[in-house]
Amino acid sequence: MPPKTNPLKLNPLQLKTLTLLQAVREVVGEPLDGGAFRLGRLPHAHGDHFHVGSATVSGRDATGLSNQAVWVALERKGLIADPAFPHAVTLTAAGNDYNTGLADSILHRSDH
Repeated sequence: MPPKTNPLKLNPLQLKTLTLLQAVREVVGEPLDGGAFRLGRLPHAHGDHFHVGSATVSGRDATGLSNQAVWVALERKGLIADPAFPHAVTLTAAGNDYNTGLADSILHRSDH
């Protein structure tokens, strides 16, 4: 039986935010014990977008990074810990491994 899609029933904004945190982890994540990562430098939009490594993200897909209720929900579900809203957060092993299914649709990468 295939794994259930979105088993924690995250809403669309929570899914987008977790996807972005996972992408930030690839660029600036500091590994911690147990598969967690400390994210100390979260991106900020300039104009209508921002960059995460080689990807560009629309500002409208990133509103959860500045929404404290989203952070509270992700923490309650065990996907993030130690939030220092809105500057830093720890992405837990569960958050790191959670398949949001959105990376290809919100992380726009150049084809060259």
